[in-house]
Amino acid sequence: MNRKIDNFYDVLQLLKQFGFIIYFKDKKDMYEMMEQEIKTLYQYELLSKDDYLKCRLIINQRKIDK
Repeated sequence: MNRKIDNFYDVLQLLKQFGFIIYFKDKKDMYEMMEQEIKTLYQYELLSKDDYLKCRLIINQRKIDK
């Protein structure tokens, strides 16, 4: 099922749908945990490949910007 994932907020909302509220004081740790949870959701086939890749791209862009 493809979802509307266009920005970082959409990734946070996607994780929240599955019960993950991720916040760390250290942004690097937060992005790492988000990537791990997105990967887990994909491995359990709860995310489509397109959604998985969009999420990874958005998180990686956020890592670079900060």
